[in-house]
Formats: sequence, structure tokens, C-alpha cells
Amino acid sequence: MDRLTQLSRQLSVQDLRKKPVNVTITGAAGNIGYSLVFMIGQGRMFGPSQPVSITLLELPHMEKVMQGVIMELNDSALPLIKGIRGTTEYKTAFTDCEVAVLVGAKPRGPGMERKDLLGQNAKIFKETGKALNEFANSDCKVLVVGNPANTNALIVSQFAPRIPAKNITALTRLDQNRAVFQVSQKLKANVEQIKNIIIWGNHSATQYPDVNSAFLLNYPTTGKRTSVRDAVKDDEWLKTQFISTVQKRGAAIIEMRKLSSAASAANAACDHIYDWLVGTAPGDIASMAVVSDGSYGIPEGLVFSYPVTCNNGDFHIVQGLKWDDFTKEKIAITTKELLEEKDMAMATVKD
Repeated sequence: MDRLTQLSRQLSVQDLRKKPVNVTITGAAGNIGYSLVFMIGQGRMFGPSQPVSITLLELPHMEKVMQGVIMELNDSALPLIKGIRGTTEYKTAFTDCEVAVLVGAKPRGPGMERKDLLGQNAKIFKETGKALNEFANSDCKVLVVGNPANTNALIVSQFAPRIPAKNITALTRLDQNRAVFQVSQKLKANVEQIKNIIIWGNHSATQYPDVNSAFLLNYPTTGKRTSVRDAVKDDEWLKTQFISTVQKRGAAIIEMRKLSSAASAANAACDHIYDWLVGTAPGDIASMAVVSDGSYGIPEGLVFSYPVTCNNGDFHIVQGLKWDDFTKEKIAITTKELLEEKDMAMATVKD
């Protein structure tokens, strides 16, 4: 029995009397959703003592598959799950929703141009935004996982004005986790020793994994911090192979599995929400794609991955980090892509 399962089975009466968090997952019968619901039920997203009430939303042709997922959840007898239901209707899915994880999106098909994918998903997320605006809790926290995640989140923010813009985010924690692993392998260190790698920009092949603020904890056994750059001692690797590997990791997994990342994406979604609602550890920085407030000169309104710290259910963009010329160049590239995506997507959803 793993540690989380042990913890969930040792819940106190007081824990079980806590008000459940109402969480809705779209695209819940897909590979990511299937992995995600069990992680939530085991306490990965909200903590090992927080009960949850889960609503799954799927397209009508996936309803039977969704019901099969619910059957498996029920058969797992997870104490944290106080309610589980499935629906194909927005109203049922989002009424009183407190946390929405938007996984469902149209995948890129053979011969499909990038602008076609953006356009079709923009229409989906326009309707999702409208439904969140009408039915969800006004302080609902939204995480967009379905790609293109940043721009899909931007569309949601445009069509859900009742929900604060700061509550609408997109997933780049998967990229941060991927970057942490690559550095840990390079240094033959444990992943928990690698701190504060930052993902700037888009969840795409233009993202910039930045180690300038990153450090290695207790390296080798001195109890001191060493900057990742000083520990690696290979700037050429950090500027080329490292960045390229993180940027293209999703495509590499598709090449091997013939399917996109699923469990790792679900795991990252749990990391994202947990840090957001429970808080980042002191001194730790997380990467979240959030609606830009103009920090670091990024155009306001773009959904851009920033370094953040979290406490009391809120995030704060880390200010004052210095950019060298290399960093400025990389961030200009990813910003340009996001502006292009915004223009293409918004042209599709104009009323």
C-alpha cells in the first residue's frame, strides 16, 4: 500500500466531516482524465485529508466510457471521494464548481494546420468559458490542460468575465517537472534536490526552461546550495541540449508511446493545484501560466508562464529577476508565438 493510500485510510472523523471540494474534470474518459481522477481520489491534488466531490464531463459518444471510469472509482473505495457523477451537460458539470480542470480538447489530426487546431479548440473553450461564467462558483479556480493550453486559457478568460482573471491558469508544471528530471540526471542527483527551474512563456516548443535562478540543495553533502549552472559546469549543454530536450519532450513521448503524455500530465496538474491552493514551500518557485498583468514587459492579457509563489489560495509572480541577452531572445520568441496564437484564436471566436 503506497503512502498516499495509507494516509487516506487513516482519516480522522474530523477530516471526513470537512466540506468536500467540488472539482470538475472535462475530457474525463481520456488518458489524462483517467489517470487524474484516481490521483485526486488519493489526495494528490488537495492533500491527504481533504474530501472531494468529483464531476466528470464528457462528450455524448464517450458517456459509456465515462461510466466505466466511475465504476472503477467506486470499486477503489477511496475514502476521500464523497461523491462522483458523470454528465454530458455543461450546467450539471459546472454548477457550484470550485475547481475546474479542463482536460478535454481536440487533438491535432493528420494534415491539420496549427491555425485549424487553434480555431477548433477556441470554439470549444469559448463554450466552456461561457458555461463556467454562468454556472461555476464565482471564485472557481481553473486549470487548462488541453492544448494549446495557454491560448485555450486565454479564450476561457475572455468568455468567463465573472471569474477573476487571476483564477484562470494553464499547465506548464509538466515542463518544469521535465526540466527538473533532466538536470537531476545530468548531476546524478535526486529530483527533490533541484529547485526553482522556471518555465517562461508558452507550453510549446518555444517555451524557455530557465536555470538562472535554480539551485541544487545539499550538493554534494555539504548542506549548502549550489547554483545549477555552477553544478552542471556545462553552459553549452544548458543552452542547447537541455532546452531542446524539454521543449520536445512531449513529441518524443508520442514517438515512443504513439500516445501523448498522460500520467505525467495528470501528476503535474495535481502539483499545480496543490501548490496553488495549499501553498509552495518556503523558498520554492513554481511555474504557472497565468493571465499576464504586464510583469516583465509581457503584454497584458496573454496567458504566459511565469515563476510564482503561492499561499492562501493565491499566487504571486516573482518580481525582480534579471534577464541576460540569451534569456531575452528566448522570451521574445515565445511571446511572439503567443501573440500569433491569440490573433488566430480570437479571429475564430468573434461573434
